This record gives sequence, C-alpha cells and structure tokens, in this order.
Amino acid sequence: MSRDAISVVMPARNASLTIADAINSILHQTYSNLELIIVDDNSKDNTFQIASMFASDNEHVQVFAMPFDDPDRYSINMLNVNAGWSARNFGMERSSGDWITFQDADDASLLNRLDVQHGFATRYNSSHVCVDWQNYGSEHLGKYLDMDAILADCAEENLVNSSVHILDIARRCKGIIPSYFNWIHNRVPHSVRTLRFINRLFFGDINTSYPGAGNSPMIKAEIARTILFRPLRQRVWPSRRGRGADRDFNFNVAEFVGDSISVNLPLYLWRHKGDNNSAYMSPQYRPIESKGV
Repeated sequence: MSRDAISVVMPARNASLTIADAINSILHQTYSNLELIIVDDNSKDNTFQIASMFASDNEHVQVFAMPFDDPDRYSINMLNVNAGWSARNFGMERSSGDWITFQDADDASLLNRLDVQHGFATRYNSSHVCVDWQNYGSEHLGKYLDMDAILADCAEENLVNSSVHILDIARRCKGIIPSYFNWIHNRVPHSVRTLRFINRLFFGDINTSYPGAGNSPMIKAEIARTILFRPLRQRVWPSRRGRGADRDFNFNVAEFVGDSISVNLPLYLWRHKGDNNSAYMSPQYRPIESKGV
C-alpha cells in the first residue's frame, strides 16, 4: 500500500537569499510521497525565478505567482500583517495531497520532519499535528532529529500535548464576543478590539501561543481546505500586534476537529534573531547526520 501523499505549501515573498535552503530541506525529506507547491507572493526580487529552476528539474515541484496583492498587507504602522496567509490559501486550493503542511521560504526543516509528523498523526489518530522549533543554523541543514536518543530518554506519550489540553487553551483564548456575538466581532476594527480595557471581551487570553510551531502544522487536506486562513478582521485568535494568522488558523482547526495534538520535537528550523528554544538545549536534541526514525 502506498503512503499518503503530503502537499507542502511554501509561501514566498522576497526570499531569494533563503528559498533554496527551504526547498532543499523539503525535497530531501525521508518521506518521499510529497509535492511542493511554491506560491510567489508578489516578490520584487528573483524568488520566482529561483523557484522555477527547481520546478524545471523536479516533477514534484509546482510554482505559482499570486495573481493579486493584498491591499491590506500593511498596517498603519507598516507592519506586514499578511505574512503569507493569502498565499497559503492559494497554494492549498491547488494541492492534491491527502495531507497539507507548510514550509516558510526563509526557514527550513530537519529531514525527518514530515515522517515524524505523519507518524504521530497515524498513531494518535489525529487530523492536525504540530511539532516544535529550534533556531535555524546552516550547520543543521541536511540533518535529522535523533528520535532514538530522544525516545531512550522520554516516553513517546510524554512528548504529546493532548487534544484536551489544546481545546482548553482554545476556549481560554476565545473571547465572549466572538463566542456569542460574532456579528459584532467582525465589524469592530482590530485596533479597537485590542484596546487595553476591552480586549479580553474579544480575545480572552491573547498572550498564550498555540503549542508548538504554529507555522508548520500537518492537517488532513479536506479539513485544511475547509478552514483556510482568515483575514485579520475575521480572526478570533490573532496576535496583539495584528498578525497571528497561524495562531488563529491552528486554534480554529483544533476547535473544529477536536483531535489536535502538538508534539514536543524541534523538527522545524526557525530563522529568527531571538534565543534558541530553551526546552531543547540538551544533547539528544542536536541534529545528526544519520537518519532518525
């Protein structure tokens, strides 16, 4: 029996310096039954051309250019509040896999991410699985997470944030107004909803993150295409700054399916300026060159 097909959607905007590493980290995954859908989101550099070169050499890669730009991409403070959500929807609608996941064009993944993520989905009968992140480092490219070493130190079930736990957070982070008066929620600007004395009415606890790396969930395709990412004015679980498309999407999926899990394994390489994820500083979490399970 052939393994499920996984569609990896990669939104890309002005990512010419980083996208090759991101693409290679997907094309060399231990999970081989996949397609990579790259969506160029109105780049001003040669992101599209680089992605197209990969597509010309690999039948599993498709490249699309967004036919429109988001007129609400930037907030009044010039923060990019789109952050790829519309490109992700565009890519999902053109995917053909049984499962959908995502890879940002300025990050990368360890080479057994998809294998491990899909394995947990199967074993725990979950339709929505997140994993965790560690800092991107060029020395980690082309490497694996050592699952043998990790499981020798920790029982598998202790790595899993349960659906009950995730649903509890979702309820705590959902305000009264979207729960009972959603027509009001959608008519009030985000800048008003986040005001100090009323934000809990709209968002409950707006500071608690979705467990794990929210930008790279793996979801059953029919569910992902049903939920989709929402524009800022419709988000029930946004971030305070006005982005939070990933946070909103994951909590929305979790509430819809009721079987979401998040696994404490740092399989996603996040390129950011902050400190490394302090939960994974011990030696067994260091990427290795030989294949993990």
